[in-house]
Amino acid sequence: MIERALAAPIRRDLDEKMVFVSGPRQSGKTTLARELLAARHPTTNAARYLNWDDDEARTRILRREFPRDGLVVLDELHKHSRWRNLLKGVYDTDRERLRLLVTGSARLDLYRRGGDSLQGRYHHLRLLPLSHREAKAGLDDLLAFGPFPEPLLRGSATHARRWSREYRTRIVRDDVASLERVEELGALEQLSIRLPALVGSPLSLNALREDLQVAHKTVERWLDLFERLMFVFRLLPYGPPRLKAVRKQRKHYHYDWTMIEDEGARFENLVAFHLVKEANFLEDTEGHDADVRFFRDAEGREVDFVQLRGGKPVRFIEAKLSQTAVSPSLRYLRAKFPGVDAVQVVRRAGVDTIGALGVRVVSADRFLSELAV
Repeated sequence: MIERALAAPIRRDLDEKMVFVSGPRQSGKTTLARELLAARHPTTNAARYLNWDDDEARTRILRREFPRDGLVVLDELHKHSRWRNLLKGVYDTDRERLRLLVTGSARLDLYRRGGDSLQGRYHHLRLLPLSHREAKAGLDDLLAFGPFPEPLLRGSATHARRWSREYRTRIVRDDVASLERVEELGALEQLSIRLPALVGSPLSLNALREDLQVAHKTVERWLDLFERLMFVFRLLPYGPPRLKAVRKQRKHYHYDWTMIEDEGARFENLVAFHLVKEANFLEDTEGHDADVRFFRDAEGREVDFVQLRGGKPVRFIEAKLSQTAVSPSLRYLRAKFPGVDAVQVVRRAGVDTIGALGVRVVSADRFLSELAV
């Protein structure tokens, strides 16, 4: 059994309020919920898990025929048009005895923002796929099979490719269609296939518009959809005006990086995922204002990642496959912010040294194991 970093915060938060857990498809939400149920109710846990997609469970939810004390898990409840009213009524009536864990895909996060009738009644936590620390997997396996539990634990390149293709299809054909009407599904699917080759570079919407033969606003809307559905995540640029940093273009990365063919881009994506997962964890469980951005200026200098706390940089990070000589761009940024830590993360094992201007050069497996999650 894999111990998820969110397990302890969820157990703690359930003693205060309802807990909502959202995240990408197949990131392990149901498995975690069932493990929490089994630990708290070893003999009655089956009756306490209700999935809206199951006909019998849906009837029990609508009739409110489920335990009104202890822990109850309601999965995919956001598909019910009046799910907020149902939760509000049950929680307000039985809050002293009942502990509610509500799980769902990325759409749960979207739909909960649509109204404030539940404000003050729940904690929201984001469960992303497995990190290096959680999976206890080697770096090569993570790079090859991705962070999602099923393909990573299976350990088969063939299975990972098939899983990835099916995963992308479900996002495009099912999840997008559930949010809004998209008539040009073929072009949308082509965008999903095109994006992995563009990882790590600021996206040019004009170039994508020309490739797909659609309007600029359409490409922008589709990228927003992919981000909201947690198919990709995007980073904003960082830099005060005095550094002449770019301000508009964003970089994107994938939760499933196995579709990225370029080895360097795939490694950079893996590091980006871990930094964003840590930022989400610190925000959701400790209330920190945490963010991850990138730096790029008018002279073409670029540093892959800037970690922020409270809007201020706390660490600059560059990802390299094997280069241990400190990147000139990282040296430049470190010189401009001498009080901010700087790290060059390399795939090569057994590296942990201090380079130019006090920049730490460290192996990815060691660096990732030091993160909060």
